[in-house]
Parts: sequence; C-alpha cells; structure tokens
Amino acid sequence: MGQRKRLSAEARKEANTTQYFARLVNVPSSPRKMRLVADMVRGMEVNKALGVLHYTNTAAAKPVEKLLRSAVANWEEKNERHAEEGELYVTKIFVDEGPTLKRLRPRAQGRGTRIRKRSNHLTIFVDSLD
Repeated sequence: MGQRKRLSAEARKEANTTQYFARLVNVPSSPRKMRLVADMVRGMEVNKALGVLHYTNTAAAKPVEKLLRSAVANWEEKNERHAEEGELYVTKIFVDEGPTLKRLRPRAQGRGTRIRKRSNHLTIFVDSLD
C-alpha cells in the first residue's frame, strides 16, 4: 500500500472512532420499502424510535429495530457507560442498494419474464445531542 493511501486509511479509521454507527449489509428487502421505514425514525430520540419500530406493521421494521439496538450498544461500548433516557438520537440513517438477484419466471407461449430480487445495505448513526 502506498504512503498516501495508508495515511488516508488511518485518517478514516481515526474519524470512525468518534462516530457511533452500525451497518447491516445484504438485507433481503427492496431499498424502496426500507427507506419508508428509515424516514420514519430519522432524527428521533432512540427510545421513541425503538417504540415506533416495534409497533410498525412492516417486515422492513424488524431489521431496522435490531440494527438500532446494535448502534446503541456500540455507543455504550465506546463510551464505557450505559445510555440514559433521552440522551441518544438517530443522527443519520440511510439505505443503499445492494446486489440484485436476477431470476426468470416462465410465461405463456415459451416466453420468460425477469424477476429482480433486490437487497439493500442499511447504516445507522447515533450520537448524543451535546
């Protein structure tokens, strides 16, 4: 690895030590459906967001809730203390498109239709308001 690339990688690692996040890759749900859930909790206080996700009646809410708990645990691990009520907020949450599995479905008269099974990558950043 070159000197400039090594310095850039070290700077990126140093920046990540002050950020508290969790990432989930290859979630078998379309990014469009996942973004609807992500938009509901963006900017919310963590305990309120967990309540909203727990009672949201979509399949996409369950992985988001689990990942949010993981991000809070990462914050607690880095700060070596337990998060207090109303202290943490969802600062950033975004959904990127993952790989798409392409399948063929047989149709009438010997034709085939392409079926796209989409996936996504989900990233959640949490931090205190101070």
